[in-house]
Amino acid sequence: MTVLTEYAKKPIVQVVLSLVVGLALGLLFAWQIWPVQWVDQPVENLRPDLRMEYMRTAIDSFQVNQDLNLAARRYGELGPYAYTVFQEIKADPGMQNPQAIALLEQQFTQVGLMSPSAPQTAEPPASSGGNGFLTIAAVLGGLLALVVLGGAAYYLFRSSRHAGVPASAAAQAAEITRNIEKTDFSAVAQTPPVAQYVTTYVLGDDLFDDSFSIDSQAGEFLGECGVGISETIGVGDPKKVTAFEVWMFDKNDIQTVTKVLMSTHAFNDAAIRAKLESKGELTMVEPHRQVVLETQTLQMVVTVMDAQYGQSALPDDSYFERITLELAIWSK
Repeated sequence: MTVLTEYAKKPIVQVVLSLVVGLALGLLFAWQIWPVQWVDQPVENLRPDLRMEYMRTAIDSFQVNQDLNLAARRYGELGPYAYTVFQEIKADPGMQNPQAIALLEQQFTQVGLMSPSAPQTAEPPASSGGNGFLTIAAVLGGLLALVVLGGAAYYLFRSSRHAGVPASAAAQAAEITRNIEKTDFSAVAQTPPVAQYVTTYVLGDDLFDDSFSIDSQAGEFLGECGVGISETIGVGDPKKVTAFEVWMFDKNDIQTVTKVLMSTHAFNDAAIRAKLESKGELTMVEPHRQVVLETQTLQMVVTVMDAQYGQSALPDDSYFERITLELAIWSK
């Protein structure tokens, strides 16, 4: 069920489902619930059995009132079917008076109406109620096939456009973050933090700046925390980040504390250290190293979950290819 739910969230699937449901409801209403009602149609458009009944009525009427003009008008209303229908009645009069049929034929012949020269139209096969459902099913099947083919073509088009195009640095970072397993502090006999976040930087994300809200279990706003780029090295794009700053704001203490996480090269470079000392305590990045930030009512532990340096003409271990940090915050 979870797989189906996730699949149904895809935009292309939602579009296809919406089209299919819309078409199905439209056909149901148009063909079954509110079908078209035909009124005032020409007599020649009647079913064959009703055209036969209409001609018999015209013959009976002529037998009673002898109104040749009225009979001729009714005969003409059957259009190209008039002659054939009359001849069928003549061949099989049923309850009809054969003498009345013969008299009317004679009268029509005298005025030039009784002629087989009018064009005849092939009779369409009579439809039944069951055929209507079959037709609906066939139409729905055809429309569904068209929608599915259209959706498949759209998907292939989108896939071909994006094939071979690498994900952006921010997208790669988000994917790495999703796959990181957060520290289970309860397993090490610690009180679970009130907030716990993971953030990842990947080379190329020049606008990297993550911030998070710190809220109590009751939903009360306690403060904020985050990570951003503090210093870069070298020139050109993408930026080569050599130091990050982690910070925490305590609402109750009304202050922000900051510490700087530096590459090995930056930490050992006196000029860079002098430039960054004013921002906060300097710490060299090492795998699994923890840095603690404290205010009057909050404590944040920053853990280096993973770090990798980039390789170029710049000094070794001078900038980060990627880094993943975990931010865990407790109330004092």
